[in-house]
Amino acid sequence: MVELLAPAPAGVRLLSLHAISDLQRADRLLRRTWGTQPGDDTPLALDIMCALAHTGGYVGGAFLDGELVGVAAGFLAAGGTLHSHIAGVAPEAQGRGVGLALKRHQRTWAAERGLTAITWTFDPLVRRNAYFNLTRLGATAVEYLPDFYGPLSDGINDGDVSDRLFATWPVTASAPETPPDIPPDAVPILDEAGAVRASGGAPSLRCATPPDVERLRADDPGAARRWRVAIGDALGGALADGYRITGFTRSGWYLLARGGAA
Repeated sequence: MVELLAPAPAGVRLLSLHAISDLQRADRLLRRTWGTQPGDDTPLALDIMCALAHTGGYVGGAFLDGELVGVAAGFLAAGGTLHSHIAGVAPEAQGRGVGLALKRHQRTWAAERGLTAITWTFDPLVRRNAYFNLTRLGATAVEYLPDFYGPLSDGINDGDVSDRLFATWPVTASAPETPPDIPPDAVPILDEAGAVRASGGAPSLRCATPPDVERLRADDPGAARRWRVAIGDALGGALADGYRITGFTRSGWYLLARGGAA
């Protein structure tokens, strides 16, 4: 294990993982975090993780009191970037800043190698991830990717369409000082009931998300599927029409504006 310096909560140690024993621990943690059952796809195959660690890719771990509680892995990508393919935090360590520490560790790792940005994908329906990525980190969502991975059976995504937003995070990025407010003239293109509305070509838009789509998948799969179709039509359609995502509010709205630089 090679330690890299990055801000971390008290008691959390961030390390770059290389030893097979550590990578096996990482594999077990990811399976547990995803709720992977026998016959499910693995979140990230152990042999791929070993290859990444050996050939210059990124595999990072967060340890709390000697226990591995967070893992992230990624590979070098076009344009001098790191693509972060997967990240997971043990349920008992969530809400303790471990995920944020892992992202900062990734940024330190990327900066030390002269890389310019980190990219990753995330589910546009998962409100807490959108807020974390776009507001807490200051990343930018630049592309809507319909059914990007095809059908998944990995525990978390079973039976759902794998639509994703593609995010980019420059290594020099700074997070917004405060969460954005909804502009008074922002036209809703997807309301809080999951109904798609026409934008009318307005310069400023807002797009709702469900409060907890992961619970909704379990409690009401039909409603979760309707939200999936709706956000693809509304958010994906707006991006295809030349809008860009400018922020994500604490109350769960994507904010969009017409064209221009982010």
